[in-house]
Amino acid sequence: MASSNLKPRNQDIAIDKNLSVAMQVHNYLRQQILKLNLKPGKALSEKELSLQLGVSRTPVREAFIRLSEEGLVDIFPQRGTIVAPIRMDEIKEAQFLREILETAIVRRAADSIGTKSLRLLEANLTNQEKSLKHTDFTEFMELDEEFHHLLCQGVALPRAWRVIQAVKGQLDRMRFIGLPQPGHAALMFHQHSIILEAVKNGYPDIAAKEMARHLTEIWASIERMPLNESSFGE
Repeated sequence: MASSNLKPRNQDIAIDKNLSVAMQVHNYLRQQILKLNLKPGKALSEKELSLQLGVSRTPVREAFIRLSEEGLVDIFPQRGTIVAPIRMDEIKEAQFLREILETAIVRRAADSIGTKSLRLLEANLTNQEKSLKHTDFTEFMELDEEFHHLLCQGVALPRAWRVIQAVKGQLDRMRFIGLPQPGHAALMFHQHSIILEAVKNGYPDIAAKEMARHLTEIWASIERMPLNESSFGE
């Protein structure tokens, strides 16, 4: 089995044995895959990862299963586990499902979100703007995620967010690839600002329309990439 090429233990992740170890391993590997530190086709060794992360093989195996359910790794019995290719059909399906859920969420937010949630969203936008000035795309991606998560939290729909997270792994890799495109992250920030303004002013139809516009921007981003569909994998 090929090496997973992760850094030695404690340089990338500090495992807290008081929390779910499998969840921490899953979150770590998920971020490494989304940021393309673990590229499509990369072989992952359960044994090697357990040694490098200082955990037993069971949580690594559980993390692999969950990542497989999210479409981020492919598990081949008796052969091993590899980082899944970027599959265009899964990206299309993920964007479709995300648009349905998030336009409904933002519509509800415009009708009923509270003051505390609005303050958190405004603080998030301030931090997004700072990350743009520093050209920190990793931080911007995290703040982008937080913005959408805060909208879900603001209307008390935590399970909806878990569904969104479960289906959009393939989509998130393309989002991360697209962020460095000139002006793309700034456009995302601008669209977030428009969405929040509609939510603050109580305009559900406008909020939903702007959210749909925001989420479908991925297609323009993909068209600008120097890739063709066959480059993504199966």
